[in-house]
Amino acid sequence: MTAPLLILALLSLNIAVCEVLTRRTPLRHLGTALLVIILTAITANLGLIPTYSSEVAIYNGIFDVLAPMGIFWLLLQVNLREVLKAGMAMLSLFFLGAIGTMLGVMIGMYAIGGQEAFGEKSAALGGMFVGTYIGGSINFNAIALAEDMRSAPLLFAGANAVDALMTAVWMAATIALPRLLRPFWPKSSGIDRARTGAAAIGEHLDREEIGPLRLSALIAMAAASLWLAEYLGPRWNLPPILILTSIALILAQTPFARKLAGSRLLGIYSVYMFLAVIGAHCDLAAMSEIGGLALTLFFFVSIVITVHGLIIFGGAYLFRLEPEVAAVASQANVGGSTSALALARSLGRAEMVLPAILVGSLGTALGNFAGFLTVEFLR
Repeated sequence: MTAPLLILALLSLNIAVCEVLTRRTPLRHLGTALLVIILTAITANLGLIPTYSSEVAIYNGIFDVLAPMGIFWLLLQVNLREVLKAGMAMLSLFFLGAIGTMLGVMIGMYAIGGQEAFGEKSAALGGMFVGTYIGGSINFNAIALAEDMRSAPLLFAGANAVDALMTAVWMAATIALPRLLRPFWPKSSGIDRARTGAAAIGEHLDREEIGPLRLSALIAMAAASLWLAEYLGPRWNLPPILILTSIALILAQTPFARKLAGSRLLGIYSVYMFLAVIGAHCDLAAMSEIGGLALTLFFFVSIVITVHGLIIFGGAYLFRLEPEVAAVASQANVGGSTSALALARSLGRAEMVLPAILVGSLGTALGNFAGFLTVEFLR
């Protein structure tokens, strides 16, 4: 079944089902993004939609147009001045976690042999995991697009599968670790304990009132910016997605862009559609061909997460910051704003919800730059 409209209908239906599961069942701890990948992988392997192929036109459209525009729309939410409200404790641990991620990728690549294990896409793979474990899956997808990971479909599918698995494992770990570590933790300094009182922040963040005027403006801005990025990229010898990121961040600091309600809604839907196509990559028959590569990927990502965790929780211990702060800051790195928000709520720490969103936004802004820097270093 390759009818574009039917594929679009089923992908959107998968997103709707995952939203319901996230809001009304214990699966909310996994998050919509991860559930979309899993559910679409199931439907693809059952034959309800095709597994990924460059011959499926709608998949190409989502990759080449909708996904970059979604990244643009989400970045319009990043107010760099407001990020300072997150407080020094959360910000410090966030940056420490980002350093831990980059160090973990370097150690992991050294441990598994880098190019010998992953071939010519090893540098791109390292940059993708730096991006995703600094600011969430948006950065993973952006770097994958720029580095044409579709040309290595088995490695790309394996990386997504391992990333999805480890993201879920780390979410469970960050829920459990504060409780397990609390008896052994030094007395907290109490920094940033009660800053926002944001108990009510939750699923309504994704609801925005949007009319034809704002919708038209957002689509025009995204389309024009994407065209400009693709035009300037080859001329400036820069990845177009990096130019698109810069344009979005500049616009995001203007009052005009901040008043355009709807960018978050459009961005989240676009990224979920991209992740649904990523799920369609998970062809189990093809995955069986990866063999030992899957184990190598798992070993590599385990090293990255372990180094990241040791540095961020070790830093919190040394500076007498609460383990809950470290856990939420870590999720802002690894899973992005949505995961950090969900974790803060799971830990019963409503005062951390807004800081979680803010530092997660900072990760979204910085993840692409750190990821591309890592790609060039590993090359």
